[in-house]
Amino acid sequence: MTTFASGTDTLTRDALTVLQPGFTGTTAPDWLLRRLGEGLASVGLFGRNIASPEQLAALTAQLRAERDDVLVAIDEEGGDVTRLEVRTGSSFPGNHALGAVDDVELTRQVAAELGRRLAACGVNLNWAPSADVNSNPSNPVIGVRSFGASAELAAKHTAAYVTGLQSAGVAACTKHFPGHGDTAIDSHHALPRIDADLPVLLERELRPFRAAIAAGTRAVMTAHILVPALDPDRPATLSPRILTDLLRGELRYDGLIVTDGMEMQAIAGTYGIERGSVLAIAAGADAICVGGGLADDETVRRLRDALVSAVRSGELPEERLAQAAERVRTLAHWTAASAAGTELPADEEVGLRAARRALRITGADAFTPLTEAPYVAALTPVANIAVGDETPWGVAAELLRRFPGTETGTFAGEDAGLATLAAAGPRRIVAVVRDEHRHPWMTAALDTILRTRPDTVVVEMGLPQAPARGALHIATQGAARVCGRAAAEVIAGE
Repeated sequence: MTTFASGTDTLTRDALTVLQPGFTGTTAPDWLLRRLGEGLASVGLFGRNIASPEQLAALTAQLRAERDDVLVAIDEEGGDVTRLEVRTGSSFPGNHALGAVDDVELTRQVAAELGRRLAACGVNLNWAPSADVNSNPSNPVIGVRSFGASAELAAKHTAAYVTGLQSAGVAACTKHFPGHGDTAIDSHHALPRIDADLPVLLERELRPFRAAIAAGTRAVMTAHILVPALDPDRPATLSPRILTDLLRGELRYDGLIVTDGMEMQAIAGTYGIERGSVLAIAAGADAICVGGGLADDETVRRLRDALVSAVRSGELPEERLAQAAERVRTLAHWTAASAAGTELPADEEVGLRAARRALRITGADAFTPLTEAPYVAALTPVANIAVGDETPWGVAAELLRRFPGTETGTFAGEDAGLATLAAAGPRRIVAVVRDEHRHPWMTAALDTILRTRPDTVVVEMGLPQAPARGALHIATQGAARVCGRAAAEVIAGE
């Protein structure tokens, strides 16, 4: 049974219960174990905490030895956003690839296998799927993390993903409510704004969330975005109108509401994390996600004390905090019960099957597969924070495996095209791009390369919005490791 240290009163325990902090290292630090004994109920894991499945299983066992029903959360979307395989790239294509295939049973199977692997490592809450409708193709942070630009498509695949993930006993956390797809700003850096009118929001942004709720999603994550048609004053994470009136009231959702990372600048840079956390719980959130960048005991103590002080001053009703803490405990009990009765058969190849089906190929009829080592030029934009820059991507590793002697280089900026030609010499060029439509320098580089070397193969691993060109053009619908492997198979004629 879970026990709490004597001397931690109910209010303080509840304040700790609603926090979902991170930490550094691949074993649990003493301060974290102590807080679990005092009432902390959740822990968030990131790439920095994971070295291998075996190490991760040992880490989660260490946490459960202190609190048997602890919620162990992770940001594991598959595709471009992976923590489980942060150093190798994901075994699963992301949402956009699944949307491109448009087979809801395949989406369910992918999510079930991803959930099976998480559960085997002791992870029981996944901050996924992204239910955002990517209606703005210039969106700098969602993109291939979305199932697509159609609300209907996003809705049916969100529901399938929730069903698949939760069949493995891992709680889904559908995000980013009320929808982050129509933004041109990354909320890691500033506060985005969606100016769509109410009828559009109800039909487009909210449709996938309705589907997720109908599918029984155990958690929903809020977005740090301003949506004036819903609340002109407060971002969604801090808005009673959006969380209590809309999500709880109109959409009749009764599961856990989790905030997006409170250290993101949309909140930290405007309200601060202590004030933001108090306002979020008051607005109807039940759990405060923090720890992507702030991962220490000092942060936990500051947030705990801010919540306790807000209750004691009358700013935050004690019953609201108690209700939030109870929802956290309810989800913890669900995951503990689900883990005991769930064992899915492994399907190790489902991600690769999905990645192969997601490919969109132009020029294959006239293309002669490569027979010798090419030069792979990665035209590389700055990675967004959600994806991170430590996860490898591209096709170079897979082509090197097939063609020893394959060389590669990374290029960016106005001289990228000429630099690629100089580095490649006489070798066949495979140019790998990511969201060409968002980066004029990338388009210019491809223009330069293709003028001189029209036999160049182009692999687009972001949103395939730019015109297909090159001797062969492959749109992979994402940059997961399996997407690179599927593209390399085509280039090699396998």
